Amino acid sequence: MSRSVRKTKIFGITTAETEKQDKRRWNRTFRKVSKKLIRLEKDAPVKLHGVTNVWDGAKDGKKYYRGATKKDMRK
Repeated sequence: MSRSVRKTKIFGITTAETEKQDKRRWNRTFRKVSKKLIRLEKDAPVKLHGVTNVWDGAKDGKKYYRGATKKDMRK
């Protein structure tokens, strides 16, 4: 990926590399709650945001960085 560069100057606000484990935990919780509500014959949540809080993850969000250099834009 020597030629791979970002197209926009948006960067994550964190030192974490990935949110893989957070996403796995959120999806497991979503499936668990959905199955339980379906067994109780109640309305199951449609979206992941209805069950979990995505702001609890390792990455806190993204921000536009106006002064990004060419080195910052490399992946």
